[in-house]
Amino acid sequence: MKFIALLLMIFLPTHWEPDFEHAKKLAKEKNELILLNFSGSDWCVPCIVMHRDYFNDSGFTAMADDNLVMVNADFPRKKKNRGTADLIKRNEALAEKYNKEGLFPLTLLLNADGKVIKTWKGKPDVSVAQWTQEVKNICDAQK
Repeated sequence: MKFIALLLMIFLPTHWEPDFEHAKKLAKEKNELILLNFSGSDWCVPCIVMHRDYFNDSGFTAMADDNLVMVNADFPRKKKNRGTADLIKRNEALAEKYNKEGLFPLTLLLNADGKVIKTWKGKPDVSVAQWTQEVKNICDAQK
């Protein structure tokens, strides 16, 4: 039983901070960058693939745990998958500021003040390991 619990802890996906303002505060405290991802979790196939193959990759999660505060602005279409009214409002405000074109997936790397450092439109066209290293290199350069 302990082995199963340990495996679950190792393979659990990275924590996504639901509140962007809190994410900025955490990023300042920890001297980390913010990774903001816009997704359509129940309709956007590249978004689903990105979460499954990139964000849930063990190499990425290990790097992210040490370098990033993760925020997912999700825009599901099915009513049952939508969040609270407050969460929808926060995600719409993020989209108004950072995703005016309505691209999905859209991933941004931001500093703790919310300034955009790097943008990826769509799913990365490199391997998970290469993309993880690219993100890590940017994080290291900002410290």
